[in-house]
Amino acid sequence: MFLGSFAWSFVFVSLPFHIQRVSTTDAATTLRWTGWILGVTSLVTVVTSPIWGRYGSGKTWQVKTLMASTALSSGVVVLDAEAGLLSIQDVPVDVISLRSWTDARDLACFFGRANPAFRDDQPYSEAHYQHAVERFGDPKVLETYGTVLIDSISVVSKLCLNWCKGQPQAISERTGKPDLRGAYGLLAQELIGWVTQWQHIPGLNVWLVGGLEERTDDFNRRYWAPLIEGSRSANELPYVVDEVITLAQLQDDDGKPYRAFVCGPNPWGYPAKDRSGRLDMIEEPHLGRLMAKIRGPKQPAHERMEFGRPASRDADTPQPSQADGKGAFQP
Repeated sequence: MFLGSFAWSFVFVSLPFHIQRVSTTDAATTLRWTGWILGVTSLVTVVTSPIWGRYGSGKTWQVKTLMASTALSSGVVVLDAEAGLLSIQDVPVDVISLRSWTDARDLACFFGRANPAFRDDQPYSEAHYQHAVERFGDPKVLETYGTVLIDSISVVSKLCLNWCKGQPQAISERTGKPDLRGAYGLLAQELIGWVTQWQHIPGLNVWLVGGLEERTDDFNRRYWAPLIEGSRSANELPYVVDEVITLAQLQDDDGKPYRAFVCGPNPWGYPAKDRSGRLDMIEEPHLGRLMAKIRGPKQPAHERMEFGRPASRDADTPQPSQADGKGAFQP
């Protein structure tokens, strides 16, 4: 990381001179283009995050905090796969119904446009994008939206699995019978590809709302896991997104319950991750203010990157005696 930062520092210094040498414009225009090149990464930075929580914890209600947030410069749209928006029925937010895996893929391609890396027979390709435009209309309507909330990825994964079971990969070539291993393998490929399509959309904040369940492993240890179909999908999803946040009910020192966002490594075992480096382990359960903090100033590196080496136990552990060479312990 040090070598990479060191190398990029030379790039930033020499880039204006290189552009000036190859440019046919004046010095002022050259500097302006240099600023755009260096700043475009920050300009298109987006947040792609899942919010996990148990039923009734208030995940969908977070739409209200988004609508009241001053951190958003454009509108919010909800992709509703659950038909469970009763908690926000009084919120003036646009809603798109999502009822099948075909709907989910077409909407992801419509919002994210074509990926030039894919062939025309693959999803999210140019051919797929043209199909989505024919289905949904002029893509300029999307310019009014800066944030998408998908409610929920738990239901979307069920729609995806149902679709996968009808594909050739889910049928055994030897017996002609359904092959669940093939179906779940295709599920992981499709679902992670779908989330990646959303994650690569520049200038768009995407929040994936999902359920959370407590499970028990083979050693009777309890742990929390995302409520989505397929263990491979659940394991790979945190590596794709920028933030992993759990909306949990915790207890204060007096035993009184309260709700909070868990945003980083924690003693309760909730899934959490913060790629921005701006969030504390526990944050106020207000999605609008959370986004403002993610976009806000970053804590200096020397304050964030602290390392406290554990105290050595060598001083308290008896050491073998070197006197007789028989491994006797010194007093």
